[in-house]
Amino acid sequence: MMFFISQKLVNYLALAFFALALFIAISIFPVPLLSDPINDAAGLSFSLLTDTAGNPFFLITTVLLCLLPVLFRLPKKQIIKLWIQFAILLVLSFGAKTVLKHETAIPRPYTYELQRLNLIPSPENFYQLNKSEKDNVVKRASAYVSQWRIRSWEGETNYSFPSGHTIFAAICILFWGGFLLRTRHYLLAGGLMTWAVGVGISRLWLGMHFPADVMGSILSAAVLYLFVPEWQIDSEK
Repeated sequence: MMFFISQKLVNYLALAFFALALFIAISIFPVPLLSDPINDAAGLSFSLLTDTAGNPFFLITTVLLCLLPVLFRLPKKQIIKLWIQFAILLVLSFGAKTVLKHETAIPRPYTYELQRLNLIPSPENFYQLNKSEKDNVVKRASAYVSQWRIRSWEGETNYSFPSGHTIFAAICILFWGGFLLRTRHYLLAGGLMTWAVGVGISRLWLGMHFPADVMGSILSAAVLYLFVPEWQIDSEK
């Protein structure tokens, strides 16, 4: 048990730094009205950030992070151990996200904007529409809302809690951020932290999630990491 706990302490420290940094960022940069005009530089930046943690581009992010122990020339057994652990965490996060969205059934923030624009009678009504009807409502909103936001609204019409993108960013910080701290690659850890905070902010800025969604996603990642096994390998003895 002591070995299990000691192996995870640095990882939880990395996650705590992420949670604090994201909380501060949310407090300093409040989310604007979703129908407010935005410039292309901001739109492109937040869209790219959100894409790096979403399907299918999260796979590229995953591969790049999994190359870290290879670049650091760790023993083969340790590399395989890290890959297996992260794979378990990925599967757990995907499953938890799917179940929680279904069970909580919380409407996304942009559905409230659709209501404000008189395009739907209520956020709950949006989820009673079929796919083509949802697409039509979002398309009508493009007359009032930036295309940078509409692009995300068209692609994600499921429920809000938790944020799958933020859970992915959180498990990357939890696992690989902790790994970088443990191996004393502090600049890389800082860069990874900055990316993860950007992902969380982008989800709010695009109207896809509430602050409680992204912060709750971090907590979800923390709980899921408890189910990732730890074991000693020969190179660590």
